[in-house]
Amino acid sequence: MPRRRMHMTGPDGAALRAALRELRAGLDVPGEFAAPVLAEAEQAVRSPRLPGLDATDVPLFTIDPPASRDLDQAMHLAKRPNGGGYRVHYAIADVAAFVTPGGALDAEAHRRVTTLYFPDGKVPLHPAVLSEGAASLLPGQTRPALLWRFDLDSSGRVESTEVRRALVRSRAKLDYDGVQQAIDSGTAEEPVALLEDIGRLRETLEQERGGVSLNVPDQEIVARDGSYSLAYRAPLPADGWNAQISLMTGMAAADLMLAAGAGILRTLPSAPDGAVGRLRRTATALRIDWPHHMPYAELVRTLDPHLPAHAAFLQECTALLRGAGYTVFTGGAIPDPVLHAAVAAPYAHCTAPLRRLVDRYSGELCVAAVAGAEPPPWALSALAALPQRMADGSKLANTAERECVDLVEAALLKDHVGETFEATVIDVKDHEPQVGTVHLEEPAVVGRVESPSAHLPLGDRIRVRLTQADPGRAKVLFAPA
Repeated sequence: MPRRRMHMTGPDGAALRAALRELRAGLDVPGEFAAPVLAEAEQAVRSPRLPGLDATDVPLFTIDPPASRDLDQAMHLAKRPNGGGYRVHYAIADVAAFVTPGGALDAEAHRRVTTLYFPDGKVPLHPAVLSEGAASLLPGQTRPALLWRFDLDSSGRVESTEVRRALVRSRAKLDYDGVQQAIDSGTAEEPVALLEDIGRLRETLEQERGGVSLNVPDQEIVARDGSYSLAYRAPLPADGWNAQISLMTGMAAADLMLAAGAGILRTLPSAPDGAVGRLRRTATALRIDWPHHMPYAELVRTLDPHLPAHAAFLQECTALLRGAGYTVFTGGAIPDPVLHAAVAAPYAHCTAPLRRLVDRYSGELCVAAVAGAEPPPWALSALAALPQRMADGSKLANTAERECVDLVEAALLKDHVGETFEATVIDVKDHEPQVGTVHLEEPAVVGRVESPSAHLPLGDRIRVRLTQADPGRAKVLFAPA
């Protein structure tokens, strides 16, 4: 699900980097891997548990940001012979080939739970020798993987699903900009060009079932001459088409585990009326036309993340994802809850095992389900504790994200205390009408505003004065000018 990613570019930014180091220390973020963990990782690289099936003839490719080396997924897309439809091969890094249950690597992964992202770097779930080396689906390298195969009909619906362990080899590491340019120019080879065809079909199916994908923009921080700028980076259509392949796999994984009677689902309750009502107020404030009869999912599909007001609204939409969790079921019991409201179907996390703990377990259960075998005891025995572990890891990740946004905005504005800005009041607290949130027209900042006397005018454009901004010490705060 979407998360606001912030990236630093430019050679400067020493003060901000120092503040980010302090933030990590304050949050007790894991540091370097201990020697026993690194030693076990090195040993695992030398003697992984390799599958017998060789699928290196499938010409897979990856699509990731240019600098990424922790490559969880690789794909190959083709038209099916003899009458339409598509065949999708989707390889997922097989972390279980390297991590021994109960070992030092396993224990450390359960402590870390998820890779944490900061504007100046990441704190990985697994040591780099695995996550960016032997387990990563890097081009030209033979790797163990869980290889999914989907046969789709001409409308993009899944007709058959298979997943099993195999050796794979990616042929190319592509990036989103390059893929988008090749597709737009008509120069993409068929396996890449089909990403648009299949992606659009899957988006139509998502719309039919009432699901919604949030194209939440990234925020980029550029350090120049001792100062910073901040802007939104809107996702490309190729980002969304690629995400649809992952969503399809997560839905298939959920179906396999439900049929087998044991598994772990990613679930999300429907948003309460109050949350949707608050979002409607934000839409009004940002002058986004949301007709009363239009469902939320339909509105989101009309938004353009390149427009600052729409980008700000999409950020606010992530509030409807609160309440997401994991539901474990065993022994054939019917899980409750079973649906993910945003996906509008049962769904499981299974496509990012290098970066998220739970995916290793769901992948293992899916392989067993397709083979008609009992899941290994190590996978079943860990299920009960996974929801709380994942909740704790998500809480830390969310706190880090929120604090990073506050810190970066304070660094961006620290030299502008006392200056005024054009802004829109996008939220006012129900029981404190002097306290609310404003969206600045420039730079791309959403911040707290406090009025000493008068109620804040929800939806109005106002001028605000920056009253405080001190990275690492005082969060950004505005007052009506």
